[in-house]
Amino acid sequence: MSKITHLRLDNFTSFAAFDQPLSSGVNILIGANGTGKTHLLKTLYAACAVTVGEDRDKGFALKLRNVFNPHEGNIGRLVRRGMRGQVKHAGGGAEPAGRSHGPDAQGFLMQETLQPVAGTQHVCTDAAADGDARVSVTRQGNASLSARFSAETVRAETVHVTGQGDWEREELSSVYIPVKEMLAHAPGFLSTAARREIAFEEVYLDVIKRAFLPRLKGPLDAAWQQLLDGLQAAIAGQVVTRGEHFFLKDAQGELEFTLLAEGLRKLALVSLLVQNGTLFNGSVLFWDEPEANLNPALLGLVVDVLLRLQRMGVQVFLATHNYVLLKEFDLRSREQDQIRYLSLFRDEMGAVQTLASDDLSGVDPNLIIDTYTSLYDREMARSLGMDMGQISDGMVREPSRR
Repeated sequence: MSKITHLRLDNFTSFAAFDQPLSSGVNILIGANGTGKTHLLKTLYAACAVTVGEDRDKGFALKLRNVFNPHEGNIGRLVRRGMRGQVKHAGGGAEPAGRSHGPDAQGFLMQETLQPVAGTQHVCTDAAADGDARVSVTRQGNASLSARFSAETVRAETVHVTGQGDWEREELSSVYIPVKEMLAHAPGFLSTAARREIAFEEVYLDVIKRAFLPRLKGPLDAAWQQLLDGLQAAIAGQVVTRGEHFFLKDAQGELEFTLLAEGLRKLALVSLLVQNGTLFNGSVLFWDEPEANLNPALLGLVVDVLLRLQRMGVQVFLATHNYVLLKEFDLRSREQDQIRYLSLFRDEMGAVQTLASDDLSGVDPNLIIDTYTSLYDREMARSLGMDMGQISDGMVREPSRR
């Protein structure tokens, strides 16, 4: 199976413009709350999902709407609000879009890009001229899936989608693990969602469906079995199902998931996805905040699992706010591992920008590390007996002269 290689957004949710190549290995999204990390995961997941199973019949626009779940199903609400129809230049100014930038072959506005000082960093700095939202996902082999719609678009069926026929010719099997663990809530969830309107994004239904898949016949390959053994050792048992209920089975018996720590349920879910073949060479894993509800001591195991999945051909996308997770990637990765860090931040005009690096030390801004540096500075200042009033946001101010 081919990997996702590129994502381009214009006027979509938080993004005036996003135009980034993606790693075929691990892609790590960092940034403050509200900078669109989860939106990127959901967008890419929707593109993968429509190549497999029942989602093929839904099509990209409907799947995109369902994973975001805008109010009353109005897909036009996914159009970025605010500064539409303007191009922001690297120098900080803005002018009416289209004055000096012509459209490219896909109908996108040509991008003004900051030249990086070193490495692979660059920033998207423009938006579509007409205010329409545009989403374009590209995979190896240059197959591209695109959607375009305006703020006045209400129904997903009226979204202009191109490339879907070619895109669906090759499956991109995927799974999305949301922040909220769902297996403890699985009993009755799918049947209720099938009959009634519920205020859950479709990613929650999808992950339960993946978890309910029966295990593969026959033994796993040695590398996959070793990975599964490590996960089962971490949760001290194996996951079994009884009807729609999940249990952790160990030497003492079976413990229902409602009584199991939420962080361990997530590790249990990953073990299920390995065991039932959802994760395999060529599949794509999306994981929103793997650190949620996990003791930091377990994050090294999580990173080891993700790196091994990448080495076995799984493309990984994750969003995180956690310093330990980042450092574990930095310390555990090997030279051949393919890791790309995407730092999302808002510029002085409130638009989300992106800086990319293939090395953690090259990520700037990095709000996670900046926060920990601030804590260290404050701790050092206190140890030295300095007046805490001399410290502001982790910076030591010069004492006033008397």
